[in-house]
Amino acid sequence: MLRIQRDEDEGDHVTLILQGRLVTGWTDLLERECGELRRAGRRVVLDLSELVFIGPTGLETLARLARSGVGIVGCSPLIAAMLEQEGVAVTRTN
Repeated sequence: MLRIQRDEDEGDHVTLILQGRLVTGWTDLLERECGELRRAGRRVVLDLSELVFIGPTGLETLARLARSGVGIVGCSPLIAAMLEQEGVAVTRTN
């Protein structure tokens, strides 16, 4: 299960905090959410600090979103290493 919590500021920036598991079935929801926000002119950042598991489809989705300009922060060392192998620049948590 994936929960997406929005943290919006008063400007054009919105952080989506992902909680749980990013697996097949939830990736389409995440891509739709990011796409709607970006079409509305918002800058999107994904906070992965509460994500406990990423399946192969989730990893592909995150890589695609990062390449399209979505920021990724709050990665655990394991998740950061997985994303970096896909060529995605991330901000790690300690």
